[in-house]
Amino acid sequence: MPRWLPRAMVLALVLVACFQLGSWAFHQLIGLLINVLIAFFLALAVEPAVSAMAARGVRRGLATFLVFFGVLCASVGFVVMLGSMLATQIIDMVESFPEYLDSVISWVNTTFRTELSRVEVQDSLLHSDWLQRYVQNSATGVLDISTTVLGMFFRLLTIFLFSFYFAADGPRLRRALCSVLPPARQAEVLRAWEIAVDKTGGYIYSRGLMALISGTAHYVLLEFLNVSYAPALAVWVGLVSQFVPTIGTYLAGALPMLIAFTEDPWYALWVLCFVVIYQQFENYMLQPKLTAKSVDIHPAVAFGSVIAGTALLGAVGALIAIPAIATLQAFLGAYVKRYDVMDDARVRGGVPRSGGGRVLRQMRRALNAGDGPRRR
Repeated sequence: MPRWLPRAMVLALVLVACFQLGSWAFHQLIGLLINVLIAFFLALAVEPAVSAMAARGVRRGLATFLVFFGVLCASVGFVVMLGSMLATQIIDMVESFPEYLDSVISWVNTTFRTELSRVEVQDSLLHSDWLQRYVQNSATGVLDISTTVLGMFFRLLTIFLFSFYFAADGPRLRRALCSVLPPARQAEVLRAWEIAVDKTGGYIYSRGLMALISGTAHYVLLEFLNVSYAPALAVWVGLVSQFVPTIGTYLAGALPMLIAFTEDPWYALWVLCFVVIYQQFENYMLQPKLTAKSVDIHPAVAFGSVIAGTALLGAVGALIAIPAIATLQAFLGAYVKRYDVMDDARVRGGVPRSGGGRVLRQMRRALNAGDGPRRR
């Protein structure tokens, strides 16, 4: 046996053990790493506001606190407003449920010539097996729902704490990162940081603009249909459809449909049709143009980055995919050497005038060259 073989076997075992340990640690910490990633992009989003306040003499920690406090107050006010509105609508629906049930039973009796009564329907529903099983499952699932809510609250608190530290100690973090790098690398890191702040801010700006357009369009529809709480519903649709990835559109459109259904079932159908049509307009017309202008990436690249981010990190990946790709593209663009493009009709999108004639002349020469020996 060679002398190096036992040592090589031990080294291979150590490497395999380290790989297994690292893989296990990564899977255990994947939730924390995703939270840190979200917090980093959130800190980049509030960086312009914090830097502007710090430039006017406000301490950076206080400026960060004021920005996050404003965001928190706006979020809590929005949730409370929608919660009160939804509670009022639920109470109205519960109070008017017997009238809806009577109208449905009357329509069924008239159409199918039956003799149903509301008392019989209520008794059959209350004593049905599926309702009892549903109540039992709901009672056992209360603990799971409470645990999920507490977990989400703890995750949001973790994200806000990390983002607060990243935004408040941004200069110190950059100095600590640059202190271990040579001057040339320091310039690249600072430039990448600046590009990330710019692209993330542009992405938030584009989303806010699309939320404003979406809320205005839905507000006009709801006011035209005379649906209650039209301003609050418009704000709900604008914010949720733009800042909740993947399911935001469907979640945003469900609440206006529910409120419109309490007014008139046909109103709910009109709201559904409008939501579907507007979503197609936003996906194919509005979003590609605004995203391309604000983050300076091609609409196809933006669409592909969202799909890739969703496949990798789910909803979080869909939310941060566009600013991340825009930052990477802008940073790598400085290292790509570009040349002047020649003036050619094919570059401009046209067809050369003499292109067809040139091809015909080449074909004639080939035919003549083939017929030449035979004529001799």
